[in-house]
Amino acid sequence: MSGDFLSTAIEYLKGVGPARADLLKKELEVFTFNDFLQHYPFRYVDRSQFYKTDEIAADGAFVQLKGTIVDIQIEGVKHTRRLRAWFKDDKGEIELVWFQGVKWVSEMLKPGVEYVVFGKPSVFKNHITIAHPEIDLATESALNTQVKFMPVYNTSELLKARGMESKQLSKLMRTLFTEQKYFAILENLPSSIRTQYQLIAREQAFRWIHFPENNEQILQATKRLKFEELFLLQMKLSLLKVNRAKANRGFVFDKVGDYFNAFYNQKLPFELTNAQKKVVKEIRNDMRLDKQMNRLLQGDVGSGKTLVALLCILIALDNGCQAALMAPTEILAAQHFASIKELLGDMPVNMMLLTGSTRVAQRRKILAELSEGTLHLLIGTHALIENEVKFKKLGLAVIDEQHRFGVEQRGRLWNKYEGTKPHVLVMTATPIPRTLAMTVYGDLDLSIIDELPAGRKPIATYHRYDNTRHKVYEFMRKEIAKGRQVYVVYPLIEESAKIDLKNLMDGYDMIESAFPRPQYRTSIVHGKLSPKEKDLGMELFIKNETQIMVATTVIEVGVNVPNASIMIIENAERFGLSQLHQLRGRVGRGAEQSYCILMTSHKLSREGKIRIETLCRTNDGFEIADMDLKLRGPGDLQGTRQSGVLDLKLSDIARDQELVKTTRYAAQQILESDPKLNLPENKVLSDYLTKNNHGNLWSRIA
Repeated sequence: MSGDFLSTAIEYLKGVGPARADLLKKELEVFTFNDFLQHYPFRYVDRSQFYKTDEIAADGAFVQLKGTIVDIQIEGVKHTRRLRAWFKDDKGEIELVWFQGVKWVSEMLKPGVEYVVFGKPSVFKNHITIAHPEIDLATESALNTQVKFMPVYNTSELLKARGMESKQLSKLMRTLFTEQKYFAILENLPSSIRTQYQLIAREQAFRWIHFPENNEQILQATKRLKFEELFLLQMKLSLLKVNRAKANRGFVFDKVGDYFNAFYNQKLPFELTNAQKKVVKEIRNDMRLDKQMNRLLQGDVGSGKTLVALLCILIALDNGCQAALMAPTEILAAQHFASIKELLGDMPVNMMLLTGSTRVAQRRKILAELSEGTLHLLIGTHALIENEVKFKKLGLAVIDEQHRFGVEQRGRLWNKYEGTKPHVLVMTATPIPRTLAMTVYGDLDLSIIDELPAGRKPIATYHRYDNTRHKVYEFMRKEIAKGRQVYVVYPLIEESAKIDLKNLMDGYDMIESAFPRPQYRTSIVHGKLSPKEKDLGMELFIKNETQIMVATTVIEVGVNVPNASIMIIENAERFGLSQLHQLRGRVGRGAEQSYCILMTSHKLSREGKIRIETLCRTNDGFEIADMDLKLRGPGDLQGTRQSGVLDLKLSDIARDQELVKTTRYAAQQILESDPKLNLPENKVLSDYLTKNNHGNLWSRIA
């Protein structure tokens, strides 16, 4: 019954109704009572203490006073009207002022009556004033029922306009708890876990997080609910890993044959780094076993992940299997195809490219050869997961920049096959701190390439202000005169796409003016262009027919132009650290010294300065990712947030790293002693996981 109560649609909560429910769904993603229960306060206002008027300082802190109104005045006319009231206690007097609701407030206030006033003091004409305070009668019953710690909830301008500011949300939450008293909120943690980690009951935690009476209750409730969030996430990931290992048989790649040896001995463009050798060995050991490999290959930009993937593909071919490489964009897929084709040279590997742009006749040829087994390697976009694409014997699936695919798409690629599953190698060029990787990719084994190939020169990174642009342009001219090429990247974010597109076009006009034709040629690439237009702009730059590319972050991943030696990032303060690092990685791919120039105005926030300083100081992607995690939290990290994976309401992986480790250990201990959660003491956990994963594809990806 309690489950039914919490899954009740939010419109059925007294005081909500259909219109407000629609707003709550759109603005806060609150669909049910359970969603609303997990819309936690982000801070609390202490209403347990009363101040005297002589204790007030104009420092912006909220205060609560008890006293009487001694005088009321209404000044001005029509739209300029304001109400002034003088409030007095036994220590002095202050002024209260209202600029709105003047008529209603004037009728409500009575001189000589005792009130409780709550508000934020400020200085106006050299004396302390509280504008638009909350004011209530100071009756005994009102004081007894007053909330001691007032919760403050995130809301939105639209919700506020419809009367659902934080105070109204708090009233609705109290209504929810009034209705909830007839239903139990079931426990979902085993008693052994609660005892071991000193956690309060779940129902108590919900009450205390929303309506605490003191700081200790807030701490206890927060501790319990954070632990629950992270523990349940770790349980799901651990169960995925355990179940996959047991349920999914993989192809046994027990030999290294002609394809691998011919490439390694005759075609390898440079000696593998120790990190690459270590990772190849880890993957090789996985693929020898009769269980499906599911491994994340994490490496910084330029660390040689594609070469490692190719070596693994050749092992699959040596064992009579086909392989697939799936990339998020047509540009990246085409680039993988071209670079692998060049690496293989004249080796007898039949490989083809399949994207949304592939012509019908070529598509038919690909599908036929794929099903016959004569096509060894298929590289493409999400077109690879279409129903009509059927491999005869897919042994290895490589997925590049995995965060750009939903987890569901990832699963569709290999869940097509009954029985033996293809081995899976997921690649990401976004370095992820180990703690975050353990959480986001907890169902995957982890391999890290933490070393760049020999001979690569570190990219020199500099910060320049807008007023030195002429010097930056002069530097560009010198590099172009040497035969080099330049990226100029502008931010383009969805919320203000029109404004930013204008910014990009203005920048393009400025570059065209400073670098006139025919001496210089500039191409432009952004997300508003058609795929054909984008490809043309890219192609001109790749062929060195244009020396400058003005672009948005569409070039963040996948463009490989070794001749490009300068990356200029405009409005660099508007990018996250990991994204800046990814953009910087577009240069430094040739033998020449490369440069990244971060352009900003003089107005920089504290965090903006830290981001810029970090990037100028280090090229280490893992150090950068750690700083990004500290500055922004996991929800904003490029490439780490996926629907259904990091759905954390209260926890913060950057601040709660120790708790991440604790909950991971707790989950592993439970599963080691009771892998199927059959013991009576684990029934509450088993029931909760079963109910909350029902119908969720993510929980069934293997």
